[in-house]
Amino acid sequence: MIARHETHLEKVDIWSALAAPLPAGVISWRQDGRTINRDGRYLARFVAYIEANTVRERLDRVVPGEWDLTLELLPAVAGLDDDANQGACSFKARLQILGVIREDVGTGKDYKQAATDAFKRAAVRFGIAHELYAYEQNWVQMDGDGKFARPIEDPALAYARRYGRPKAVSAGATTLPAPRGDVAADLTVSAEPAPPAERSLDTMRTTDEPSCPKCGGRVWDNRLTKRNPKAPDFKCRDRSCDGVIWPPKGEKIEAKAEPVEAPAAVETDEIPF
Repeated sequence: MIARHETHLEKVDIWSALAAPLPAGVISWRQDGRTINRDGRYLARFVAYIEANTVRERLDRVVPGEWDLTLELLPAVAGLDDDANQGACSFKARLQILGVIREDVGTGKDYKQAATDAFKRAAVRFGIAHELYAYEQNWVQMDGDGKFARPIEDPALAYARRYGRPKAVSAGATTLPAPRGDVAADLTVSAEPAPPAERSLDTMRTTDEPSCPKCGGRVWDNRLTKRNPKAPDFKCRDRSCDGVIWPPKGEKIEAKAEPVEAPAAVETDEIPF
């Protein structure tokens, strides 16, 4: 009985170590969607993401030799395009850790992108990088709207200025036991929040934002940025959920946006990833 109890505690520590928040240095930002012109300013949404190697390093450090990844190429689905947030190819990832299996699907413009997307999505089901899904939208001012336009401000700094440093665990989430060993160094602490005046700005969010029809979580409002009018108006922020809200038939809806006074605020593709 004692040996079995100790084994259970060790596995609890392992799952906690896998789900421990990542150090800020491995989190990157990428532009998600095209640049838009809003009140004379060029704005683009950026999402936080991590590289697939970051996931591999976490697995190799916490469960060395005890994890396995299997990828399955899925058949192409006709009628999908980039405006519907779909890629050219898809993979299903089957990640096994200590006998526990989690699966998810990733898409991309090529095999490499789709495979790594699937790998990272499956890893999220074990808690790796789950905190990225709690990030708010990060709209950053750009120096133009051309193909080579660049952000005027570092997206990470823009996010921190508006929202404060991202919290280690999203509000309402169950607090995980502290991991043992050097994994504890990954834990981050939330800094002071941004001033209320900036926090109250929400450039692209409507006052009547709906909830995801599948999981009940928060959704992205894509009405101002989508190029295809037939694409979903809203998409669930949780990358592991495929909940969407389609535009009403025969009715054109325009999002209500507040005045832009600050060039910031957001994923990660990806969450992010």
